[in-house]
Amino acid sequence: MRRDLVASWRLMRGAAHVLRGWWTVRVRFPGWSEAQREQAVQAWAQRLLQLWGIELHTQGQAHQQGAALLVSNHISWLDIVVMHASRHCRFVSKSDIQRWPVVGTLATSAGTLYIERRSRRDAHRMVRDVGEAMRKGDVVAVFPEGTTSNGLDVLPFHANLIEAALLAQAPVQPLALQFVDRHSGQPSRAVCYIEDDTLIGSVWRTLRSPGIVARVYWGCAEQDQGRDRRRWAADLRQEVVRLRQQSSL
Repeated sequence: MRRDLVASWRLMRGAAHVLRGWWTVRVRFPGWSEAQREQAVQAWAQRLLQLWGIELHTQGQAHQQGAALLVSNHISWLDIVVMHASRHCRFVSKSDIQRWPVVGTLATSAGTLYIERRSRRDAHRMVRDVGEAMRKGDVVAVFPEGTTSNGLDVLPFHANLIEAALLAQAPVQPLALQFVDRHSGQPSRAVCYIEDDTLIGSVWRTLRSPGIVARVYWGCAEQDQGRDRRRWAADLRQEVVRLRQQSSL
């Protein structure tokens, strides 16, 4: 019963925070500079984690100067909030989200690039768009697994969007995400969003959890060093695996 009351309180506060964010991007964003918008998005994400009782721990240094492609393992819908809280970036996301009420407005205002995943032609367009964004100096984040996992392993990386870094001659920075129970230190299943999980069910489990720690492990930004996209994708996956294993030592 107590967990349900806590979860309900967190849900109400989170919903109010989301609505305040929606008002901010509709009313205030048009008059702000890009730097101000990026700072606001990061602060908004950090505050949402606080309201939902999620601690953010980071290790390593996020890429700071110039364009880059961030590649990460993918566990949950919460990954995007955690990464925004750690370092502002533009995400590549499925086009369905653009049409979601409120959430779509927030995602678009944060600079999300949308892709129609079932269209090979659109995948080619997205490679060009991501490459163009990085040539303009943007930091773009992708989840090369293409889907969420259980957080215990890292699925093979698709190489398509790695091509964008080759086209833009931009560095790629790998990072590893992990969600653990604050008390036991063991991986948390509460945030998972796989198989038969529903978004509502995953959110509710997260809010009912007595304590979740979101960990972000930043690797070193790297250049292609003559690798093609498939070899580079495989090497990046190995680095994400290494970062996760290092976190358990």
